[in-house]
Amino acid sequence: AAADPVSMAPGSLERGTWCNEHMLHERLDIIEEKVIKTVEHLESEVKSLLNIISETTLNIPTVPGTPLIDVFDGQY
Repeated sequence: AAADPVSMAPGSLERGTWCNEHMLHERLDIIEEKVIKTVEHLESEVKSLLNIISETTLNIPTVPGTPLIDVFDGQY
């Protein structure tokens, strides 16, 4: 006879497996939500920093005739 889920012992393998999977999915959902919020926060910070850098570089006075230096040209 097939085992009735209601009459299963509390410590049975089937119920334990379902319970563990349920808890795992809940924890993964919480972790996913935290990761999404962290990524959104970091994106906001990066945009803010890029805006500051952009505004700063626009306000740097340049002397006529001075060659512009590319800080990202790989030469140190």
